[in-house]
Amino acid sequence: MSFSINVHSESRVEQITLDTPMMGHEVLTLAGLGGKDRTMAWRVNRMLRPLGWVIDEDADVEFVDMSTMEGLEIYVRTLTFVMALACKRALSRDIIVRYSMGASYYCELTGGPSSDEDVEAIRNEMTRLVSMALPIHMAILPLDKARRIFDRQGDMDKARLMQWTGVDPITVYRCAGMCGYFGAPLAASTAMLGAFDVTKYSPGFLLRFPSISNVNEVPPVQVVPKLMDVFREYSTWLSVLGLSTMDSLHDRVSNDQSLDLILLSEAFHSETLSRIAHEVIERKDTRLVCLAGPSSSGKTTTSRRLAIQLQVYGKNPVALGLDDYYVNREETPLDENGNPDFEALEALDVPLVNQNLEELLAGREVQLPKFDFLSGTRKKGRRLRLKDGDILIIEGIHGLNDKLTARIAPEAKYKVFISPLTGVSLDTYNRIGSTDIRLLRRIVRDHRKRGHSPEVTLKMWPSVVKGSHKHIFPYEEGADILFNTSLVYEIAVLKGYAEPLLRAIHESSPSYGEASRLLSMLSFAPVIPSENVPNLSILREFIGGSCFDD
Repeated sequence: MSFSINVHSESRVEQITLDTPMMGHEVLTLAGLGGKDRTMAWRVNRMLRPLGWVIDEDADVEFVDMSTMEGLEIYVRTLTFVMALACKRALSRDIIVRYSMGASYYCELTGGPSSDEDVEAIRNEMTRLVSMALPIHMAILPLDKARRIFDRQGDMDKARLMQWTGVDPITVYRCAGMCGYFGAPLAASTAMLGAFDVTKYSPGFLLRFPSISNVNEVPPVQVVPKLMDVFREYSTWLSVLGLSTMDSLHDRVSNDQSLDLILLSEAFHSETLSRIAHEVIERKDTRLVCLAGPSSSGKTTTSRRLAIQLQVYGKNPVALGLDDYYVNREETPLDENGNPDFEALEALDVPLVNQNLEELLAGREVQLPKFDFLSGTRKKGRRLRLKDGDILIIEGIHGLNDKLTARIAPEAKYKVFISPLTGVSLDTYNRIGSTDIRLLRRIVRDHRKRGHSPEVTLKMWPSVVKGSHKHIFPYEEGADILFNTSLVYEIAVLKGYAEPLLRAIHESSPSYGEASRLLSMLSFAPVIPSENVPNLSILREFIGGSCFDD
């Protein structure tokens, strides 16, 4: 019995009639797309599938290559799997993927520091595995069988996590006798991995990979020492709490320790903000605190809480949100695709920001703007005059860009960069990326506060991420201090808010596949009710109930 598939490619759709079931790479060749740049997977009826996925009925398909964020993520996941396989083969040791730093992962070996010889052995074995063009097979296994496999491999964290969540069946990937779980597709073969490197960075190493701006080369190493300090501090803190992976979070929740986790996490934030306030006070010339971070990093709450800490030290701080300086929506600049670019600096009224800041620090009264996100227009806000000795705090995605504060002397500015930089990983080499944490925060907040459906947020998110890497993260290194706004318990609270929104997305929606990926990730998290989340928590900025809501 024949069936038809519609192959979507750029601006055209080609209908192909098939008489037998086919896998993705066969359809790719049949459609004349065999030369397509590094095709990593395909969407079958909007669901992201590996190229080994077989279709045997009418379907709409689209191929995903390295030029997309999804394609690059598949590449990195596959590279991580090959690295784990190489470590087992070359060193008989396992890896722990700790953090993301630019186009690299900082990793450590179990059992102690990695030597130069260890790193060279990993690199050589990965190169060998890639050259062998080993197939990577997907298998859908019953839960009990998947657990037994991971038990035999020594991947106890994966086996325990599956026991906690009870997801059945489980999709795993197998290569050269080793199984891995990733919650999303991998490439069909190790041969699809081109550019990568492994570089020593004591006590571990960096797994380096291409970036979306150039998928064929590994960019230079970009290590921000201040960022590594934050990572190490957070790792030490997690060790004190006895948290390492999602399995340990489940254990704490099941033992009725959710409230302790919430209180300890919030106390950690308070201690850090107190430290920042102390540094601001120590710099006698500081008049302006510039606070920046990517979308959904918690800038509004952080600025308000920092203001409170400064009051503890006897100062009178005033917080000012740069979001109120957005130009009217019809004046928003467009990106290369003709879509509004809300991440661009030009989306703000830069001259007005400079004028208002100069006047405020000079002691003059200023009529501030107020942006209405529902109507997309800027209106009149409050009037403000600073007194002698007052400290002004400005917060926004471009808060560290000197073009916004060009008229202010450098010694008068103190720069704070914030972002949820870390989180509790699913297992030893499946991170919950900070980008996904910010996305879940934004889905919940945009639906509650800005009237956006989750589909709207998911559709615009790739441009938000791209804009962050272009306009925001380059200023991270110039900050006086970095503040990690992650909360170890937040994924378990966000789950209760995000899951219903994501499940409401219909399978006909272009966002259905991405929603399914997020739901798969959330299925492995426990649930913590929000009732014990303090009203001054950064998380309240997104789920509602913040004492700082206007």
